[in-house]
Amino acid sequence: MALARKAIKQCYRPSAQMLSVMESFRQMTNDCIRIGMDFEKSGESMTPSMKKLSLLAYRELRTRYGGYSHYALCAISKAAGILSARRKSIRRGIQTRTPYSSAPFLVSCYGFKIEEGNLIIHLDVDKFESIPLNSHTRALLSDSSLRVRSFTLNERCLSLCVSQDVVEISKEDVAGVVGIDRNLRNLTVGNAAQVTYYDMTKLVQIAENTRSIIRSFRRADARIGSTIASKYGKRKSGRRKQLLNLVSKKIVQNAKAGKQAIVFEEIKGIQKMYRKGNGQGRSFRGRMNSWPYCEIKRQIEYKAAWEGVPVITLTRGETRGTTMDCPRCGERLQVPIRGDMEHYRQLWCEVCKRWWDRDVAAVLNISRRGWLRFDHSSKEGEAEEAVKGNAEHEREPLILRVDVSKLRLTRETK
Repeated sequence: MALARKAIKQCYRPSAQMLSVMESFRQMTNDCIRIGMDFEKSGESMTPSMKKLSLLAYRELRTRYGGYSHYALCAISKAAGILSARRKSIRRGIQTRTPYSSAPFLVSCYGFKIEEGNLIIHLDVDKFESIPLNSHTRALLSDSSLRVRSFTLNERCLSLCVSQDVVEISKEDVAGVVGIDRNLRNLTVGNAAQVTYYDMTKLVQIAENTRSIIRSFRRADARIGSTIASKYGKRKSGRRKQLLNLVSKKIVQNAKAGKQAIVFEEIKGIQKMYRKGNGQGRSFRGRMNSWPYCEIKRQIEYKAAWEGVPVITLTRGETRGTTMDCPRCGERLQVPIRGDMEHYRQLWCEVCKRWWDRDVAAVLNISRRGWLRFDHSSKEGEAEEAVKGNAEHEREPLILRVDVSKLRLTRETK
């Protein structure tokens, strides 16, 4: 059993009293951050722990703000997390600014309850606020196995953190693995038995249209231009997340049905290849830097954790040569002659005497190398079959092609 968590969000507009409590919480968090940074400057060599920060800040917060005492503890916890993240960034050599919360918000894991479709929280010791939950949130919370752990409020939305105990697929019960190869215009998922190709061209078009719209506005005031860019940027992000949500949900459902693990390759830091001064055009750098390769992984990881599906991320050493190595014999693949459009995005193997689609070759290599993590190397991958002389190595993996913009998830009627 494992504890899985996820968030449920809905729109929310706070009342005047609730907004006042949120503003006080913001100020308490900033005061805790200031106290923690003063502790660092006093000669101490490390960021104060949550216990130390509580001893330093709790009395001051209670004296200055009063109100519901549990909110002071939550503000200390929030500030401790912010200071810890800042400390980690400094250790990695990343320049950081002085942390500061500018917008009112409220986070708490104490003193709230859900009754008759409403979230009831404290305004003060004896005053309460009742926030109605929408139908979607109530439907999700109707599951008795879910436990609401905390809530987060800001000026626009309410977020509930829920958890449940999930039965994970054990290492012995894993029947196979599916590799995932992330590309700008497609997402390839599969193994030696079947490969599914998701067309992601729609995501590139959304990003290009957004950049074109933002460039069309000519504003002398930088603040107005920033507001416009933020508006259309959020619209772009929302549309792309919805498309990725459909794809990630389908991938996790298929992996769970087949008791398969999901394998990613490590491509963190790939955007360093597309910086100004690398000899690349502005339009090309814009496309590559808007590539949501982290977002699709994030969605698959949290959905897989919720369903008990194991997810593996291979190291750079384990994934070296996944695109350029033949998945059957392991020989280095050759790039076709420039201008050969018949074999676009294909590579030639001199040993096998055949063309490989580079995305299919990559996903087969990723799935085979991920399978080695489970000590089942003799059951997966065309390379193993070829070494053993198995006649079945001549079969081709089934390749399915899916247009992400037309993907729909249907519910079966009982």
